[in-house]
Amino acid sequence: MSQWWSYRPSDFLLFSARTWHRLFELYNAEIWPAHFFAAALGLALVLVALKGRAGPAARICCALLAACWLWVAWAFHIERYAAINWAATWFAAAFAIEALLLLAAVGAELVLRVRWGGREALGLGLLLFAILVQPWLGLVLLGRPWREAGLFGLVPDPTAIGTVGLLLLLRPLPSARFARVLVMLLWPIPLLWCVVGALTQWTLHGKIGAV
Repeated sequence: MSQWWSYRPSDFLLFSARTWHRLFELYNAEIWPAHFFAAALGLALVLVALKGRAGPAARICCALLAACWLWVAWAFHIERYAAINWAATWFAAAFAIEALLLLAAVGAELVLRVRWGGREALGLGLLLFAILVQPWLGLVLLGRPWREAGLFGLVPDPTAIGTVGLLLLLRPLPSARFARVLVMLLWPIPLLWCVVGALTQWTLHGKIGAV
């Protein structure tokens, strides 16, 4: 029996790059024209975040993000990804938990703080990257057709990265103990998914020449 440290990420991948890209192509065809709603939602998030510190801005952003995480949990992980990866049901559960935490944050004492300091600039940059750049970056680098694009709010990777960006802008009020705990709980799942997504893409790219 091989030692556990001899395994590579590719040993755990249950599908080929061709299957992965085909999944996105079929998914985009089946949910069209939801892409227009996703684009509008992403734009609304950026505009609300730029508006600043008002409590309603934080609540609106958390509610919109919760809708994104619920949609990805059901429409992507359960309905599509589970057909090629048994772990997708666990991914869906994690995304649903994140959505519930975001819904809880709607009622918490939180504000959005957009300044041009390091943390806030990084947060806004990640949000803009997830919405405007990431869906097309892979297609340009790999020469894939636009039908395989993965938009923010519709697929996991840009949704997780955009959420990390927004969390960098989110602040609990000084006296709000529950809000501080809630913000801490909002971090692990998006960060873990960024690792999972990066490992998946890295492994798939290593297999592209063989498919």
